[in-house]
Amino acid sequence: MNVDFSYNFDSRGRTADSSDDDHIRDLIEQVLFTAPGERVNRPDFGCGLLRLVFAPNSDELAAATQFLVQASLQQWLGDLIEVNDVLVDSSDSSLLVEVQYTTRRTQQQQVATFTRGGTVQ
Repeated sequence: MNVDFSYNFDSRGRTADSSDDDHIRDLIEQVLFTAPGERVNRPDFGCGLLRLVFAPNSDELAAATQFLVQASLQQWLGDLIEVNDVLVDSSDSSLLVEVQYTTRRTQQQQVATFTRGGTVQ
């Protein structure tokens, strides 16, 4: 059983759970949106994507974000997923991050898209 993120209750009043695929997507979201230093016992955890929201939007920012996301996912979730590609789109005042990955246990390819507010797809 995987505890659903963000923590909530199901219709029976119990801790909500999630499927393996949803759990991995939740883990990716946690890595992306946790700032290094935010977790007490894991000060290196996270990639700090939210810090980049206030940086001037540019192609350079998109490229730096792509490398930052890929390295963080490989470091923290490398035993669960293989990161195939990270696409970053910087247009106007928004930053869209798409992570293409393969789940190691099932060898299924997945795509997760994120924005500042969390998961899009």
